[in-house]
Amino acid sequence: MNIKLKKSLAIFDLEATGLSVTKDRIVEIAIVKINPDGNRLEFHKRLNPECPIPIEVSEIHGIYDEDIKDAPTFKDIIPELEAFIEDSDFAGFNSNKFDLPMLAEELIRAGSDIDLSTRNHIDVQNIFHKMEQRTLIAAYAFYCNKDLKEAHTAMADADATWQVLDAQIAKYDEVKSDVPFLSKFSSYGNVSRLDFAGRLALNKEGVEVYNFGKHKGKSIKEVSILEPGYYGWMMDADFPRYTKLCLKKAMDKVKAEKKKEDSKNDTSFEDKLSALKNKFR
Repeated sequence: MNIKLKKSLAIFDLEATGLSVTKDRIVEIAIVKINPDGNRLEFHKRLNPECPIPIEVSEIHGIYDEDIKDAPTFKDIIPELEAFIEDSDFAGFNSNKFDLPMLAEELIRAGSDIDLSTRNHIDVQNIFHKMEQRTLIAAYAFYCNKDLKEAHTAMADADATWQVLDAQIAKYDEVKSDVPFLSKFSSYGNVSRLDFAGRLALNKEGVEVYNFGKHKGKSIKEVSILEPGYYGWMMDADFPRYTKLCLKKAMDKVKAEKKKEDSKNDTSFEDKLSALKNKFR
């Protein structure tokens, strides 16, 4: 094993009813957990998404409504899932763009207390794209010299992702084996994301900014002055729940700073008024 682990690493893959983080639901979750001692554990569940799976999606991952009509819902497996991942860091293939936001959305929807933002997140696809520019099937063939059979089944993809990650560490001298480095190296873009979908970020000064659309790069505080209704629009629009939670925290911080500033200004005014009164006594 080439990776150096201080705590467990959960390599996971999801299959869902579609690609919309906010509207679609998970139908299968598979996790390969590697412990620091190299011991490997597996978690695999098919889930009832409580909504129909479009036939064109079923034809891709091979899971049909009939297959999961008696399966547990995501909320049903929360206790078992929480116990399995505990304080693990995470890894996946294209996980920063899809699997991680989708998992976060389901956790919030189910009322889980798990906070994924406190974990390291390794996106094996981003490492691969930085080094070779390929897909998971090609990555598996390139790094592991194997054909990926049963692609688009969650356990096969999760297991292949783990093998690719371990092979990447062995192949490239510049790809270090510690999880914090891998998390940073495989991050999406050149910004520090606030939310998993990357709609909000921290700029170089550590200020919360919007990371998309017409206000990209502008601070949340600045936009609250330039276009006060923009915050409300985002909170009402079809953005992930986790994105909205992060935005609300950032906006609460802006409001608290403004309140403190207003209070300071009021105090300053009172002091000046008092000094003026004393002058003419």
